[in-house]
Amino acid sequence: MKRWLTALCLMGVLMTTAEAASFVIGAIKVTGLKRISKATVMTYLPLRVGERLTAGRAERAIRALFKTGFFRDVKLMEQGQELIVAVTERPAIASITITGTHVIKPKKLLKSLAKMGFAKGRVFNRALLHETKQALRRQYFNRGYYAARVVTTVKPLVRDRVAVAITVSEGKIARIKQITVVGNHHFKEARLLGRFKLGPPGLFSFFTGNDRYSRQKLEADLENLQNFYLNRGYLRFRLVSTVVAITPSKDWIYVTENVREGHVYHISGYKLAGRLVLRPATLASLLRIKPGQVFSRERITKGTRRIIGKLGNRGYAFANVRVVPKVDRQDHTIALTFFIEPGQRVYVRRIRFFGNTVTQDAVLRRTMRQYEGAWFSAARIKQSVTMLRRLGFFTDVRVTTPPVPGHPNEVDVDVHVKERPTGSVVAGLGYSDLYGIFVNGSVSYQDVLGTGKQVSVTADTSVAYKDINLTYVNPYYTSSGISRGFNVYDSSFNAAAAYTAAYNESTVGAGVFYGIPIGVNRSINVGLAAERVKLTVNSTSAYVAQQFVAQHGTTNDILKATFGWSRNTLNNAIFPTSGTYQQLSGEIGLPGGSLQYYRLSYLASVFFPFGRQYSLKLSNEWSYGNGYGHTGSLPFFKNFYAGGANSVRGYQNESLGPRDILPPYDPIGGNKRVLASAEFFFPVPGTSIHNRSMRLSTFIDAGQVYGPGQGIAFNQIRTSFGVAFDWFSPIAPLSISIARPLNAQPGDQTRAVQFTLGTLFMY
Repeated sequence: MKRWLTALCLMGVLMTTAEAASFVIGAIKVTGLKRISKATVMTYLPLRVGERLTAGRAERAIRALFKTGFFRDVKLMEQGQELIVAVTERPAIASITITGTHVIKPKKLLKSLAKMGFAKGRVFNRALLHETKQALRRQYFNRGYYAARVVTTVKPLVRDRVAVAITVSEGKIARIKQITVVGNHHFKEARLLGRFKLGPPGLFSFFTGNDRYSRQKLEADLENLQNFYLNRGYLRFRLVSTVVAITPSKDWIYVTENVREGHVYHISGYKLAGRLVLRPATLASLLRIKPGQVFSRERITKGTRRIIGKLGNRGYAFANVRVVPKVDRQDHTIALTFFIEPGQRVYVRRIRFFGNTVTQDAVLRRTMRQYEGAWFSAARIKQSVTMLRRLGFFTDVRVTTPPVPGHPNEVDVDVHVKERPTGSVVAGLGYSDLYGIFVNGSVSYQDVLGTGKQVSVTADTSVAYKDINLTYVNPYYTSSGISRGFNVYDSSFNAAAAYTAAYNESTVGAGVFYGIPIGVNRSINVGLAAERVKLTVNSTSAYVAQQFVAQHGTTNDILKATFGWSRNTLNNAIFPTSGTYQQLSGEIGLPGGSLQYYRLSYLASVFFPFGRQYSLKLSNEWSYGNGYGHTGSLPFFKNFYAGGANSVRGYQNESLGPRDILPPYDPIGGNKRVLASAEFFFPVPGTSIHNRSMRLSTFIDAGQVYGPGQGIAFNQIRTSFGVAFDWFSPIAPLSISIARPLNAQPGDQTRAVQFTLGTLFMY
């Protein structure tokens, strides 16, 4: 219809201009406008007063106005020296209603349609309506709804408007019924399909969506399949064809992959070429390739990356390694030549910081392990990013290395940070299985005036525990990175309210402590504190408390020394996914105080990443304590405990191990503790790949506490299995676990669901 009207208009223009070839436009008049202004028409009209109207110009003018999409008819007419532009506007869209959508929300659909130019108040264009319909169908097809139908109706309204109704029939989602591999002879089909993320419905398909067909996902799976063969020597492996069939009901999909495996190729040898700035022996140790090995693209890629990384750490920031293969199809061998192209050695001209509006540059600069004027080192850049993240001042740290214009052997290191609030005044309500409901308040500054110094005053109170603590830390007390801090504290503890052996304890103390870095990831800390411990017991108190008071009195002054060693290679302070954490710590009651004792603990955790969102944590802890001098054993209030959210989930907090000999036989802890845990972390379904605030996990915990005179008997260790949810919420850290004891014994106190709010997560 549009082409027919355009042809008629053009014929009319040609006839008119043919009869009046010398027509000069004296004025322009626009008729037929209702909603569109004359100024808008004149903007698109390529004609001006004083110009001569020719057939070609008239044709271009009509096309320009039609191209706007505002009009369904355009005519040019001559009246004396006046050019009349007669237009008929397209109707406007008065409303758009979408019904029948459940998978995609109507608001989301309307937003996507608006981006296409189809929205309320816009000019109605039937061609655009057709494009809109097809776009909606594609959205459903991309989600696996191949039976989806989209019907559009247009209802004319008064004042040259239309109402558009879009009715969607979604149908059922199409799922993969079967994936078949044809042509495989050396590997079983089940092993090949293990490389696919797509597959028939399974137990976790509801969360993973692996049974929903997607062309992009299938292409990724086929790439994984190709890599599988290439990493096992099948250099001539080919994907012959892919057949995707859908049932007539459009709810099941069958995928058939036809492959050609070919022969296994071995490496006949390799040689190094190019500019060898590293010794051949060093390069060989990095490549880890030997003649006679089965060809593996993954092994070669990793070897070249190790070489590039080594060169990058030596200042060759733009190094490259080209691999040139020479294939012998008759002998099924391949010879490799590695061309080493280190480029120029690159130096760092300047290190610049962006985004730190509060934190001083000096705080960031002293954390950097890459220095100005030194060779560029990719490893030192990575270490610097890790150290900046560990400060806890930033939500994001990003580094770029732009080249210096005119100096090809120099780069700048630009550090972009996004600061988090480091000062806070908090009053909150929390809960833990150990102390029940607690109220806390704190005034803390982790980055006082941007200097990196930390000051905090915290107060906590619960049914069992009351504490107030003032702490000051200068992380760079010396220029070499030695930190110094002071703390003053006053606490009281009602053990009976915490469901352990009944007694009351109050402690007042003060101390000084130092942190001494001994490497990029290692540090030593030492401290000295003096504290006064007062115990209150009566005839209903635990036997161990009564005996201790009878022997050592109610008040004891302790001169306490602390020491520790730690090694931290974790990639993040919150929710780490890779790296290790080790800590050896000790506490000694020194001579000169009322009590002489010592406590030692060793904790080790290692994280194994699986992709960007999955990780496995393995951890264990060994603790031991005892008395010396005139203190025959470890003071009972310094005992170790196990059970609960921070040790062995599924058992009541601090309930494992020895118990008091008097009713109600409450737990009293012990001087030896063994803990172990294996926990697999995975993302919460539906969250972003960059989410760092929540996670899910499944775990196995094990642990036990032993008293004086008891050996560590592994057959007495309690174990549990369960799932957990951690959320670093805007209010406070939240952790919920559901655990089932695997070997609970009579008398053990178990608890399936454990919940904490307002306490930080452990490594």
